[in-house]
Amino acid sequence: MKIATYNVNGVNGRLPVLLRWLKEDAPDVVCLQELKATDEKFPRRELQNLGYEGVWHGQKSWNGVAILAKGTLPVLTRRGLPGDPDDTHSRYIEAAVNGILIGCLYLPNGNPAPGPKFDYKLRWFQRLHAYAAELIDLGIPALLVGDYNVMQTDLDVYAPERWRDDALFRPEVREAYANLVAQGWTDAVRHLHPDERIYTFWKYWRNSFERNAGLRIDHFLLSPTVAPWLRSAGVRRAPRSWDHTSDHAPVMIEIDPPAGAD
Repeated sequence: MKIATYNVNGVNGRLPVLLRWLKEDAPDVVCLQELKATDEKFPRRELQNLGYEGVWHGQKSWNGVAILAKGTLPVLTRRGLPGDPDDTHSRYIEAAVNGILIGCLYLPNGNPAPGPKFDYKLRWFQRLHAYAAELIDLGIPALLVGDYNVMQTDLDVYAPERWRDDALFRPEVREAYANLVAQGWTDAVRHLHPDERIYTFWKYWRNSFERNAGLRIDHFLLSPTVAPWLRSAGVRRAPRSWDHTSDHAPVMIEIDPPAGAD
């Protein structure tokens, strides 16, 4: 079972890139972030033409998350992260696919830091911690997937010394991510590639992609039930080189659930 995450940076503006990648890699499940589209503008028909059904949580011009599944409709279980009923940002959606609970998230950027946006990021992280702990306690097969806007270690950023004060790399954020993983989650990419410099995002400017001056901010966290099923994890770099593409590349894992897991 191939599961991918992709911050598309505008699902309609980058639709040709998204469709091309789906045709080439054919993941079974896809978590999308930064749709930048309202619910009614989500390109449902174009995705259905490729065999994908989906659930989504859109927002005009900003944010937005979706979960796609090939040949089956994801069963929506949650739209929005619990803990703050006044939070209007479309940053979390959750669905069950083939017996696995998948949470797709787009964690706040937090810049400039310090400041109100950084405070919001930390509060969002606290809510994620609380909810993720509930999932661990349930003991169910679960994944928390998406754009975390966190570089956890120096291996996850091309020039660590330049990013020390950035909201993606500040100690408070790195600690928050570490505490989340410590609940019992497995960082799929880092688990299989403990010492490798792997990036998922490259800025558009100064030939960042060509120079491989990137960041690893898109992550797969696997619950203790799912972690033993992990077979591979990596970044699909090719779409980042295409015309009019996102500044992120898709990340994909392959798991092998035991027969009857669903």
